[in-house]
Amino acid sequence: MSQDNKKSNSKRETSDSKHASKSDTKSESNKYGRRGVGKKAVAKKGLSKAGQNKGKKPEEKPVKVDFQKATVKDSEKLQKVLARAGKGSRREIEAMISQGRVSIDGNTAFLGDRVDGSEQIRIDGHQAKLTAKEEELCRVLMYNKPEGEMCTRKDPEGRATVFDRLPPLETGRWVAVGRLDINTSGMLLFTTDGELANRLMHPSQKVEREYAVRVFGEINEAMLQTLRAGVKLEDGLARFQKITYRGGEGRNHWFHVVLSEGRNREVRRLWESQEVQVSRLIRVRYGDMEMKRQLPLGGWTELALKEVNYYRKLVQLTPETQSKVKVDEKAMDNAKSRRIRRSVKKHQQRHQQANRRRRT
Repeated sequence: MSQDNKKSNSKRETSDSKHASKSDTKSESNKYGRRGVGKKAVAKKGLSKAGQNKGKKPEEKPVKVDFQKATVKDSEKLQKVLARAGKGSRREIEAMISQGRVSIDGNTAFLGDRVDGSEQIRIDGHQAKLTAKEEELCRVLMYNKPEGEMCTRKDPEGRATVFDRLPPLETGRWVAVGRLDINTSGMLLFTTDGELANRLMHPSQKVEREYAVRVFGEINEAMLQTLRAGVKLEDGLARFQKITYRGGEGRNHWFHVVLSEGRNREVRRLWESQEVQVSRLIRVRYGDMEMKRQLPLGGWTELALKEVNYYRKLVQLTPETQSKVKVDEKAMDNAKSRRIRRSVKKHQQRHQQANRRRRT
């Protein structure tokens, strides 16, 4: 073979090897990406992130349980379930949840959480015994509150409270339907159904409350018209829906006034806006039901099934089919009234003795 042929073959081989090298490089580049090609660590360090993670399980991130989303069709709002179990009114329970006092399966509960009854719910660390829909029995008491009693469960100063004489319950607790201030007397409702209590109190239901009020001062028609039209108080506009004059002597006058909401000291503040002083205030009606005339101050009576269902229908709740009150139980009569009066007197004497011991 001539020297020229050898040179030609040598050039051809060199060219072929270059093409092969480029081809291999392209295939490696397509397989692993351009970065790192030609380096020693092509198979390991030169891989793209996608190539490096290929075949590896993704890292598991902790998932925050969202009780509001992790629900079933039969779930209910947490505050509604606890209210039905008699743990408080809806408003009271919402306050507990906002304060971080309620937990679901060990996790702090939030407003809006829903439960289906299978969860473990605790309030202040204590497990809450829930009441299933089919097991709940709505009971309602009518209480004739005297002046001087506090609308709270316990008073740090040892004063009497409206809960002191209520009958004990095996489960749940009595929930007050609204409040009356310490100097107001009259009709106060209690129920074991927090949902009923919440609806009866809520302004959207427009449930009427009627009060007998004795005022001291000069009253004229312009003043009454202002109270009917509305007065701007510190918490918004307020007014009496009805004002009826019931007599009086001198500068003392009795009126019956009607409201459809229960703001704090609303009746007193409305009269005070007209520079008139309230000397007596008695609630005499809630809804269409009036205070039972023979019920003594400090006494209570449980409402019959028909009366309970009146209040439930009033706020769009399903009627009850059972009651703790016996069908043949006598209505309030003089004999029953005397027994209640004696019971109240004994309780007041025990309370006074306990206060004397506390002071000594």
